[in-house]
Amino acid sequence: MEMESQVSSQNETRKENKKINSVLKLSILVLNCFVLGIGNTGGPLLLRLYFIKGGKKIWLSSWLETGGWPVMFLPLAVSYLYRRRTNPNRETKVCFITPALFMASAALGLLIGVDDYFYSYGASRLPVSTSSLIISTQLAFTAVFAFLIVRQKFTSYSINAVVLLTVGAVVLGLHASGDRPGNESNKQYFIGFFMTLAAAILYGFVLPMVELTYKKANQVVTYSLVMEMQMVMSLFATAFCTVGMLINKDFQTIPGEAKVFALGEAKYYVLLSFSAIVWQFFFMGAIGVIFCASSLLSAVIIAVQLPLTEVLAVLIFHEKFKAEKAVSLFLSLWGFFSYTYGEFKETNKKKKAAKSEVMTITDS
Repeated sequence: MEMESQVSSQNETRKENKKINSVLKLSILVLNCFVLGIGNTGGPLLLRLYFIKGGKKIWLSSWLETGGWPVMFLPLAVSYLYRRRTNPNRETKVCFITPALFMASAALGLLIGVDDYFYSYGASRLPVSTSSLIISTQLAFTAVFAFLIVRQKFTSYSINAVVLLTVGAVVLGLHASGDRPGNESNKQYFIGFFMTLAAAILYGFVLPMVELTYKKANQVVTYSLVMEMQMVMSLFATAFCTVGMLINKDFQTIPGEAKVFALGEAKYYVLLSFSAIVWQFFFMGAIGVIFCASSLLSAVIIAVQLPLTEVLAVLIFHEKFKAEKAVSLFLSLWGFFSYTYGEFKETNKKKKAAKSEVMTITDS
């Protein structure tokens, strides 16, 4: 009887700990979705504002997307102090990243640097509402790469979501020239279109690769480690863009561009600073969602937040919102709700299976 009581008590403790861990992970997931939302809506708008008001440096705008990496020292310092306070009798590690993870993060950072250039080039040519819809196709590419790289399981709902988002992008692409700004040629516009599409494909590859890196880490992946990896990725992406800036001699021309900037010289530097910080929110949120769930969910969250960016672009920059954009937006939302419903059903199925297993063990 006493042994049964001890076993029962241990099971209850395990259940309680599991429940606490689930709540903690859900809280981190919600926080990262919020952080991702700030970067996913604010980043493209600030980038487009830079180009609209007289900015012309594509390498500089690419650099800004990851150049705010030093801000990661703040949450890392808070994490370190928290660990030191909660474990005063143990030696507190300053960092968790191993040489192998550092190299993997560096390689991913270089890919992100290339992606930054593709995206910035597209943003210099396309309205935000258009580029956001093209970027929403990233979900389709992430789904394909997630299946190939991390063996992501699919349901009929997730396949439906991928198809709908892809069709939405095709609809937009077929009528893309009608959204061309008056001062651009068809050639410039379509180069911007395909560069943005290339950015979506490449980042669709990067997200599952981050998830694979977590799985192959050979150590416990904590949120502190995730932040360290993000900082390394941003550092190497920034280094890649810095080389581009040096070759293009962007650093020498920044003061001259600031003087003729439509919003004024002081606001030019404020805009650059805010852009660098807001884009860090995007990247940290994206890999944080991967840590809590999967690369596919991260892509879904990015896709579902894009309609908000489109609406804000129309309101702030007075961009055109023609019928094909409305159709593409509708298909994007339909795709998201299809995926969400499928995930909801899958979660309920798993819960029922777990309850059935527990009842079977109890009866036996």
